[in-house]
Amino acid sequence: MSGSEGRKMWGGRFERPPDASFYQFERSWQFDRRLLPQELALDRAWARALTAAGILSADECQEILRALDSIESHAKSDPHWLDTSEAEDVHHFAEMALIEKLGPLGAKLHTGRSRNEMVATEFRMYVKEAARETGRAVASLMRAVSSQAQSNLGIPMPGTTHLQHAQPLLLSHWLLAHGEAFARDAARLASAARAADVCPLGSGALAGCAFPVDRAALAGDLGFSRITKNSLDAVSDRDFALEMLFALATLAMHLSRLAEDMILFASPEFGFLELADEYSTGSSLMPQKKNPDAWELIRGKSGRIYASLVWLLTAVKGLPSGYQRDLQEDKEALFSAHDQALEASRVAAGALAATRFRPSRLLEAAQDPALVATEVADYLVAQGVPFRQAHEIVGKVLRAAEQEGKSIRQMPLERLKEFSPAFGSELSTVLTLESALARRSTAGGTAPGAVRAALADFNTRLAQLEENP
Repeated sequence: MSGSEGRKMWGGRFERPPDASFYQFERSWQFDRRLLPQELALDRAWARALTAAGILSADECQEILRALDSIESHAKSDPHWLDTSEAEDVHHFAEMALIEKLGPLGAKLHTGRSRNEMVATEFRMYVKEAARETGRAVASLMRAVSSQAQSNLGIPMPGTTHLQHAQPLLLSHWLLAHGEAFARDAARLASAARAADVCPLGSGALAGCAFPVDRAALAGDLGFSRITKNSLDAVSDRDFALEMLFALATLAMHLSRLAEDMILFASPEFGFLELADEYSTGSSLMPQKKNPDAWELIRGKSGRIYASLVWLLTAVKGLPSGYQRDLQEDKEALFSAHDQALEASRVAAGALAATRFRPSRLLEAAQDPALVATEVADYLVAQGVPFRQAHEIVGKVLRAAEQEGKSIRQMPLERLKEFSPAFGSELSTVLTLESALARRSTAGGTAPGAVRAALADFNTRLAQLEENP
């Protein structure tokens, strides 16, 4: 933009230019240039609105629209133009480029509008698209969950609480547990997009626009479903960004929890799965190593995404009414969180899809007799023993079995009757892994039929999400 870059959007009231170090400190072009597509779309809509309001002629509008198209083409074809710009922000860049092309006509476009409303509008446009983009990535991750669950139907595994063996599960049930968390993430992202789908344009700096622009038409032109209700609130509201950051932070948390499971299950002590070569690394010293770096990085990046949410919450917590320059801090926080969450979701989808589970090892671990202890207590309840008594009886049986070096399955019936006369010969059928799984047949349970039904329902919801993320 050559010499025009020195022309500020606000300089008339000042005798001296900004201190050079302060100008660099307050510039946002280095990061808000990401909003250039939204800026140019807004400029086009504003030109049409000014024309409808009688501020611009039809010919002037067409000249401005052609110039904006030319700026967009130049920006796409010549990244160096953007890299070397000394613009203050994305609005300054677009306005100065337009004035360079059109002279005084380019300067007419800013009639009746403020950067306060412009950045609020463009940021909302960005959040809407970012939410859709991340939603598509989450849908791909859910598809990987579904595919693995389908491929591994019927394979048992030990379920844990407190990382101690608790009850047997199906591997598909475990996979779908993570899938449900990601489905909630997709819903939160959709909610964030809806929160952002309100157009502030026409609010001015804080008090509204002095020219008769049609705000509803502006909103429709820019793809918004509705307009903001209060001009003062409109320019300073960043709730939509906080909603998006909360959605991204919660997604990061769910990704981290999946990563932790995958890292544990890949360890020799578990041995439940084989890490994909494409998503693993080796050691520079130990040639035998296959490290779960993809999952470790996903787990580690959650902290950065959490920090972005706290960053923006802190920036807005004490602001007075109206726009304040503190709000410039909103975009870097959200841009960073979006980039990290998007890439983490994509890597997680690829890594999960490429993972090979080890059915024999999972079955071996699921045969741990301790996993059927609850079944024994339930058996006693069915024989008329109050549950609290049954719980205590089974605890004593397990302690005795440990002392005798046996599993509960190896305890003779005569020995069991020493603890309760309610034990009978049919107990042996209760102690099988298959029985323990089959009995959890309520909706949402881990019985094979329940898991198949859950997978079918999950796939139905996933197909709807893939059609409209």
